[in-house]
Amino acid sequence: MSSAQPGLRTGATPLAVRMRPKSLAEVAGQRHLLNPGSPLVSLANDKTGEQGSVSVILWGPPGTGKTTLAQTIAHSSGRRFVELSAVSAGVRDVRQVMEEARTSRDLYGLSTVLFLDEIHRFSKAQQDALLPGVENGIIILVAATTENPSFAVISPLLSRSLLLTLETLSDDDLGLVVDRAVTDQRGLADRFVLDPEARGAIIRLASGDARRALTALEAASVSAATTETEDGEKPVITTEIVSLAVDRALLRYDRNGDEHYDVISAFIKSVRGSDVDASLHYLARMIEAGEDPRFICRRIIVLASEDIGMADPQSLVIAIAAADAVQYIGMPEGRIPLAQAVVHLACAPKSNAAYMALDAAIADVRAGNTGRVPKHLRDAHYPGAKRLGHGKGYQYPHDDTLGVLKQDYLPTELRRTQYYQPTEHGNEREVSARLAKLRRIIRGE
Repeated sequence: MSSAQPGLRTGATPLAVRMRPKSLAEVAGQRHLLNPGSPLVSLANDKTGEQGSVSVILWGPPGTGKTTLAQTIAHSSGRRFVELSAVSAGVRDVRQVMEEARTSRDLYGLSTVLFLDEIHRFSKAQQDALLPGVENGIIILVAATTENPSFAVISPLLSRSLLLTLETLSDDDLGLVVDRAVTDQRGLADRFVLDPEARGAIIRLASGDARRALTALEAASVSAATTETEDGEKPVITTEIVSLAVDRALLRYDRNGDEHYDVISAFIKSVRGSDVDASLHYLARMIEAGEDPRFICRRIIVLASEDIGMADPQSLVIAIAAADAVQYIGMPEGRIPLAQAVVHLACAPKSNAAYMALDAAIADVRAGNTGRVPKHLRDAHYPGAKRLGHGKGYQYPHDDTLGVLKQDYLPTELRRTQYYQPTEHGNEREVSARLAKLRRIIRGE
């Protein structure tokens, strides 16, 4: 037995940086931006500058390839590449880049690509400093942001740039990234065996973030290198090693399998059952397993109407606000408004009366229990309608002191039908009392 210590590059450049694609052909995902003739491909393939100097703003979640695309564009086209981070750079740095870009263009005919990471961290004055260079073609700005550019980038800069949206990488995309890193000479150079379950765990942990996947893989490879192996055998990266390396329990959660449906089912039933602690538990499991936050938001919105409805109408407003907040700020911070919404929904009074009422009405319609629209409710605006009696006898509720009056609205065959049966829970208790009075007036009882 020997302790295998493959030649890991201690203290070297991180794996995620070493594995950065050198051409657009190596980029995983974002195929919607990389079709032949697309702005990014045209910019990358423009060796002579004939395509002009179109600046772009790349908007997408972390680890989706914004920096990679910027560097690939610059290197593929032979342009000069300068990288700044809005976290540390200021107006002086921007102006210095402009001067150097002007010199490179005028003396050497070489255009400059300025990659500005996290442009949303630049103030309005700092973003204003970019405008002359972008407008006059001194630089080609490739800016990256994880926040909605409509709010994070000034309008003049937006209007002078193409806005390109990057999508979260799919599991297949991440699998390609991980597999390439295991075998490529820039990566682990085929010195390890990656167990299929460990591969799946890394992909789940990454949640669409290629950088996170490669960081987890690198950490696991360091741990695996210290394990005992038979002479000549490669160290195996297992799920246990991945869990140890990232200091995080690996949830059994296949986004396309049974666990996905079991957890979301338990989540819905916990909110419906008003168990706030169980609701938060299953929410945490989905978040930690890398569930698509948009999927969680959609379920929360449906819950707000299906299981709470008119018992607390504000629940739907809060659910939609949480979904908007997640879209605006992204994850992991998006977990905070999600938690607020889930707590509110779990604690809210429950009623399914509104949607049950609609289902009852739909059942009548499908069964043919419809009848004719009463004549006084029919459209009386088209020529000849009044001659047919359309609109005749219609009473305008606003003319009544109460704002409601006796009048038939349902077809004759359904005149006494009551679809909506409010509960006595929360706001619906007040709705129930008011509805009883409205029905008595409308029906003349």
